[in-house]
Amino acid sequence: MKFRYDPEADAAYLRLTDDEVADSEMVNPHVVLDYDAQNRVISVEFLHVRQNLPEADPTIVESETAA
Repeated sequence: MKFRYDPEADAAYLRLTDDEVADSEMVNPHVVLDYDAQNRVISVEFLHVRQNLPEADPTIVESETAA
């Protein structure tokens, strides 16, 4: 799993697998889902991060693992 934030584009990208993107869908004005050939979600892009969540700091990433 990979996370990337682009401050110039104000977009955060969460990549769940390294599979090839076969299709993309904008599910609302701020979220784009990428799908693989089996129609599984493989990545999520969040647009206008600081605009929508000004109190959030997308440069700080925490990781949690369920027990």
